[in-house]
Amino acid sequence: MDVGKPRSGWCNFGDRIPSPGLIANGLGFSVGVGILFLAPALPPLWLSVPLAALAVSSAWRLPLLWPLAFGATGLLWAEMHVHQVLREPFPESLARQDIELTGRIAGLPGTAGDPVRFLFRVERARAAGRDIAFEGVVRLSWYRDTPELSAGERWRLIVRLKPPHGFANPGGFDYERWLFQQDIKATGYVRHVAENLRLDPGPGIYLVDRWRQRLRERLGAILEGNIGDVLVRALVLGDRSGLRPEQWEVLTRTGTNHLIAISGLHVGLVAGFLFFLSRWSWSRSVRLSLLMAAPRAAAIIALAGALAYSALAGFAVSTQRALIMSAVVLGAVLFSRTLRPTSGITLALVGVLTLDPGAVLSHGFWLSFCAVALLLYALGQRLAVGRFWSKWGRAQWAVAVGLFPLLLLLFGRASLISPAVNLIAVPLISLLLPAVLVASLLGLTLGLELPLVLVAKVLGLGFALLEWASEWTWAAETMSWRPVWVWADAFVGAALLLAPRGLPGRWLGLLFLSPLALVRPPAPGQGEAEFTLLDVGQGLAVVVQTNRHVLVYDTGPGFLSGFNTGSAVVLPYLRHKGVDRIDTLLITHGDKDHAGGFAGLRDRISIGRVLSGEPQAIVDGRATPCLAGEDWTWDGVDFEILYPDAPRREGNESSCVLRISAQGAVGGVLLTGDIETATEAALVAERPDRLKSTILVAGHHGSGSSTSAPFLEAVGPRFVLYSAGFANRFGFPAKAVRERVAAQGAVQLDTASAGAISFRLQATGIQGPWMYRRDREHLWSHRVSRAGASLR
Repeated sequence: MDVGKPRSGWCNFGDRIPSPGLIANGLGFSVGVGILFLAPALPPLWLSVPLAALAVSSAWRLPLLWPLAFGATGLLWAEMHVHQVLREPFPESLARQDIELTGRIAGLPGTAGDPVRFLFRVERARAAGRDIAFEGVVRLSWYRDTPELSAGERWRLIVRLKPPHGFANPGGFDYERWLFQQDIKATGYVRHVAENLRLDPGPGIYLVDRWRQRLRERLGAILEGNIGDVLVRALVLGDRSGLRPEQWEVLTRTGTNHLIAISGLHVGLVAGFLFFLSRWSWSRSVRLSLLMAAPRAAAIIALAGALAYSALAGFAVSTQRALIMSAVVLGAVLFSRTLRPTSGITLALVGVLTLDPGAVLSHGFWLSFCAVALLLYALGQRLAVGRFWSKWGRAQWAVAVGLFPLLLLLFGRASLISPAVNLIAVPLISLLLPAVLVASLLGLTLGLELPLVLVAKVLGLGFALLEWASEWTWAAETMSWRPVWVWADAFVGAALLLAPRGLPGRWLGLLFLSPLALVRPPAPGQGEAEFTLLDVGQGLAVVVQTNRHVLVYDTGPGFLSGFNTGSAVVLPYLRHKGVDRIDTLLITHGDKDHAGGFAGLRDRISIGRVLSGEPQAIVDGRATPCLAGEDWTWDGVDFEILYPDAPRREGNESSCVLRISAQGAVGGVLLTGDIETATEAALVAERPDRLKSTILVAGHHGSGSSTSAPFLEAVGPRFVLYSAGFANRFGFPAKAVRERVAAQGAVQLDTASAGAISFRLQATGIQGPWMYRRDREHLWSHRVSRAGASLR
């Protein structure tokens, strides 16, 4: 035995001191990348570069520090990437001005609709007749009379932009994080003006995307836009823009959304199919076998096929990960290297994060790598016994149990029927995917449309079965907020359940998982209420939770496109708080910025009574009028409607005015909807003793026609809150209102810069505020500057 030879997994350094190997160093690099994205702000490069250099030089002398050096390198590499993404941000001072952009349509524009959304790579930007220092990719919407758009076309467009800004609420989707991950520097819309001009119809560097768009159009012409068409486009081109929200809901509840997103499974299937087919065919030819060994030739062909399939999908982030992982495995075959599975996944991990450090922000990144790691952990060290279905069942069990806590942590819910559904669906997709690709090739090149139509019908029938399964009430589990220790216990429990059978105490995994079901978010105590003004943009939505009851005051806006803040903001917040029933829903009046979100709530959560100042405008006909003098007490918290006196009013002046206070408390919360100065004056004259409140939500989002000086004096608020969208076109809150409130000496907060704003109402006083955006800042968070605040 050669005693000087290092042990497996280690490399020799100076023939004396063993140094950490591939896995330790690769994980060190990956951890370094991840740590940067946990920071609330970027460290200065003048500090990061010397620290990284110090770590590398120390590791050169002490090899055991190599993982630390790789970690410092990963952190510096990620920081350089973030600096590039954040370079030359869009100036907030231009957020409400017309901007002239010259550039090209990047990627596939959205399908026909209102609006049509597309990415636009800016080459030149001008404002007020002068060039501005801004370039990169922006996300645009084109409303009304949208011309036919093609990938790569060069346009001059008149647009209005704003910095990457999204809603900021507990339990809600982090739109700013998604924009940051996609390297999108601003969002906005195209102005409907004659100056918009197509400069060059050519594809430029977007030749592949133009080709993909033509294929999409051809597929749509053959399949006539049914669900089969949507699924075929998703599997062939990675284009999921045709899926409606309710169809996404079906896929989510059945745990099959990964099957229609071109990812590791699909790229792996294509690469594997081509590898085995090519190896078999190549080995049948003596001449070809003498030219190159069949496995090597098959590896090259499979890698080329994986590359082509990824190009069809537009090299989306998920396909980039899958392509790198395929390249690692096929590269080992090509160069006749024995690759351990753990080394292979580590190389793929490092490759993905080297190509795109921001991939660590993607939920798909965590799910794909964790799924592979779980299979290695649960099955990799065990004897391959049993039949195919037994092995496949164990693999599905391992992925389902192992990813269950992660899915709940990332998305707030997970499918309970996913193991059973995927047990059948994944093998079927494995068989159907080659058929879909071959049928698409025949239909698009030779005009043989029948195979493609038949495959699309099979996919449609499969989706119908998924719709049937998704209707089961117990198909998916929704999870509210949980403390960190609960998630740590859940991951330990999953690891124990998947441990080898000989390990004693595997049953303890169920015990470790039990806090997920038993621990609930803390509710306010008796006599207390939690008040939250949600960030719904240009609209209003408030949630008030007592010990055992919940009131929702307005639901935020809804739009013709189908998007509404009831399902996008209010419902996720209620789920985050563990709420499964709204006892009273009060919709102040029928305007869409107050009532538009009701459509996203009424079929998704149990609702008790519905009150409104315009009950005739509430679509389901359940609403009854809210009238002054109506009051009730929940768990020691008083609710009193102060206005309107009669149900005959319409519009803003019909808004329900509600006061909330803890019993025995001097102050409270006053919610005024969209009432204006005339109604305020009537309240001051008729009910001055009932207006005194610590917190006032300014009427009509801070419009100059509300929140008058006499009304402010009667209320005497310590906090005035504005629910208004960032850089909204109305300029709310109005300057005159802000000046009147400032004269009263109250603290002013708005949802655009603070996100959701929460207070705790108690008999002894009011605690708060807690501001979600300011309390949870990240690298990608939009920090509204004073210049941006002045726009409102």
